[in-house]
Amino acid sequence: MKQAEITKMSDKDVQDALANSSEQLAKMKLAHKVAPMENPIQIRNTRKTVARLKTELTKREAQA
Repeated sequence: MKQAEITKMSDKDVQDALANSSEQLAKMKLAHKVAPMENPIQIRNTRKTVARLKTELTKREAQA
C-alpha cells in the first residue's frame, strides 16, 4: 500500500487496515517459521505497510 493511498483514507479505514495488516504479518511470520515461504519478501512489504499505517495514525493524532 502506497503512502498516497493511506493519506486519502479515513481514520477508521486506517485503523482497520492496520489491524488487518498486523494480523496478516503475524500469520506470515508463523507460516515462514514452520515452512519457508516461496516469497519471503512479502513479509518485508507487509511490515513496511504496517509501519506506514502507524506513522499516518501518529501524524493525525499530532494534528488533532
